[in-house]
Amino acid sequence: MSTDTNADDGSTDDGSDDSGGHCSTPDSDGEVAEEIAIISFERKLPVAEEIKDELADDYESIEILEYHGDVFAEHWGEYDCFVGLMASGIAMRKTAGLLDDKWDDPAVVVIDEALTWAIPLTGGHHGANQVAYDLSQLGAVPAMTTASEAAGKQGIESKAKALDAHVVNGDSTVATNLAVLNDDLEVVERLDGPRAVLVGDDVTVMKRNDEGVVLGTGTVSGVEKEQVLDAWAAALDALELDFSDVEFVATATRKEGEEGLYEAAQEIGAGVVLFEKETLLDHEGPTPSRAKELIGWPGIAEASAIAGGREHELLREKERFDDAVTVAVGE
Repeated sequence: MSTDTNADDGSTDDGSDDSGGHCSTPDSDGEVAEEIAIISFERKLPVAEEIKDELADDYESIEILEYHGDVFAEHWGEYDCFVGLMASGIAMRKTAGLLDDKWDDPAVVVIDEALTWAIPLTGGHHGANQVAYDLSQLGAVPAMTTASEAAGKQGIESKAKALDAHVVNGDSTVATNLAVLNDDLEVVERLDGPRAVLVGDDVTVMKRNDEGVVLGTGTVSGVEKEQVLDAWAAALDALELDFSDVEFVATATRKEGEEGLYEAAQEIGAGVVLFEKETLLDHEGPTPSRAKELIGWPGIAEASAIAGGREHELLREKERFDDAVTVAVGE
């Protein structure tokens, strides 16, 4: 089967795509799960050290705490995420009485001594899924049970992460995530002020932490992180911008799980927003794309940059780099 490397999203002739994967991104209160505590029994400390060594470059700090009956209670609130190197039942019993509010509680993940399973227990959308996925570097299977991830959809908390925003009214996410699962909610409406907005209990309000440009990006399958970073740097340099000016990366749902793209986004500290085909068709860019001719999708780079931008406009039309990455910049 041949691959069409001219389509700006790196699609194959039959429209197949790879899915799955994860990118470390800010959790929905605008912070990143960066301070990790690994809690381990004494005999498992060598395994805890192995975990620490593997994840050290991905987190601000990782500490190992030897297990005793009150270790969770003594350190509750000091870390973004606890990794329990223990049976899930132990962690559940020791943390259940400490849980108060999902927006404030630390995330909890358990992993077995054989490094077979990494299971988020609480705070899936607030760091646990992120850490469980990163533990897969050691061979563990991340057992995601949050509804949106299980259905292959980007839930409200995940959208907030990728948009570098925080949810103002957390109780609303029950209704809006249900709408995501039922395909009744795909696009996040962007409103800029000054203006006053009156919303109901089933409307989630997100407030951006920072503002910047949107990197609309299409890639060939199997693209390397460095290819993506070089393409972004070149596109931004032409506008006299750099990575600090990027609000988020935008692409299509069919690019979900493209490891090189996600790794590049993590490298620059940006989230990845995924747009559905219908949204991209509504924001199609000015440059023709073979992707539409081949599989009915518009050019991902321009359409996602336009869809994601506050003004829904292009600062820079798409350009292809290294026959692997196509970048457009939106505002």
